[in-house]
Amino acid sequence: MRLGGMGTQEDRAGHLGQAGQESAGARRYPIVRQALQSRQAPPKGRAFFMLSALALLVFWIDTEIVWSQAPKLDGEMTDAEAIKLGQEFGIEVGAVDEGIQKELKMTKAEGVVVFEVIGNSRADYAGIKVRSVIKEIDKNDVRNLKDFGKALKRAMHECNFTVGTYEPADPGDPVGWGVNFHFVGCRRD
Repeated sequence: MRLGGMGTQEDRAGHLGQAGQESAGARRYPIVRQALQSRQAPPKGRAFFMLSALALLVFWIDTEIVWSQAPKLDGEMTDAEAIKLGQEFGIEVGAVDEGIQKELKMTKAEGVVVFEVIGNSRADYAGIKVRSVIKEIDKNDVRNLKDFGKALKRAMHECNFTVGTYEPADPGDPVGWGVNFHFVGCRRD
């Protein structure tokens, strides 16, 4: 007897698991019948093992994809990666070497010098200037390009952070170099 497209009364009773009725799954799959009769978990045969292994493989691949796309906050940073991060931030940078140290009259060859500021970038909005020497990013010291890259990578994942620079004074300013802290706000799109 069919009732509203839900199968026969026997089928519905079997799916509902009423007492005395064998379910459709138990009729089709002997292993299910065996498990229901013994009230134990179905035996873990080769098919179960293969399905479990496949599920674990899919989970592992999915996890690897997520982790490969996640930012790596620690680890090694190359000078090329640091320069690329600087470009994403909106500045062309280089290491402070002895020549730059002498030209800018610095006591130590530490930090990262700004060669160019890209217009309408986060660095431009923060007020970072050409010839500035970046010494700190979000309270992390910057001694070289690797330090710069690591600190900038961490900071760019935040909405707001600070950049500490030594900047040349304006012409005619008797004080000379000054220390400035630049507030970098959220990205503007």
